Amino acid sequence: MKKKAQKRILIAEQFKEEGFNNELTEIMKEKLIDLLFQCKNAFATDKEPLCAIIGNEADIILNVEKLDSPLLRRPAYPAIPRAGEALEVQIKELIDLGVLRKVGHNEQIEVTTLLIIALHNGKSRMVGDLTALSTYTIPDIYPIPEIHETLTQLSQAKFITAMDSLKGFNQNFSTNNAKKLLRIIVHCGIFEYLRIPFSIKNAPAHYQRMINTIFPE
Repeated sequence: MKKKAQKRILIAEQFKEEGFNNELTEIMKEKLIDLLFQCKNAFATDKEPLCAIIGNEADIILNVEKLDSPLLRRPAYPAIPRAGEALEVQIKELIDLGVLRKVGHNEQIEVTTLLIIALHNGKSRMVGDLTALSTYTIPDIYPIPEIHETLTQLSQAKFITAMDSLKGFNQNFSTNNAKKLLRIIVHCGIFEYLRIPFSIKNAPAHYQRMINTIFPE
């Protein structure tokens, strides 16, 4: 109980430093702090740069017993120096965020998804070809809210809070089974996604399920 009280005080102090909306009453501020404390795992910390929601790991369920397609065992593309450097920078960033890990030399590897770096207007972006994996993935039919439904729910609201999600789908942890299928190959090695990447088939459904778990109401 003492640790919980200390964490709640810390959250309150952080928000006082950032500043509350002047239109909020003291009671509203206390309720907001209570809500943030209840959902504290949904927010980044120094130790966990992305959220740490446990118990809602995203799985990949296949429609075949064994993957034997050559499209799922691709070699790495040769990278030109500029693209290779940009790719290494982005991979390091994802490793630091806990999104990727490097696969060890003694680990069994069944799937290697091709990954390249796209360069446009001086900016770089990692692009993975997960088309083959999506072909063997059973669709997740979890309901995704329509925009008009959300606007209808907000029509009677007195206050609206907007929060951005760092790295979007990467907020969602992968199951051990999914991790083995989410291995990418580049010129500098093979890496495994510990969290869900953007381009898999059911990423929106996994993300929406996680959001509904964090904010059930």
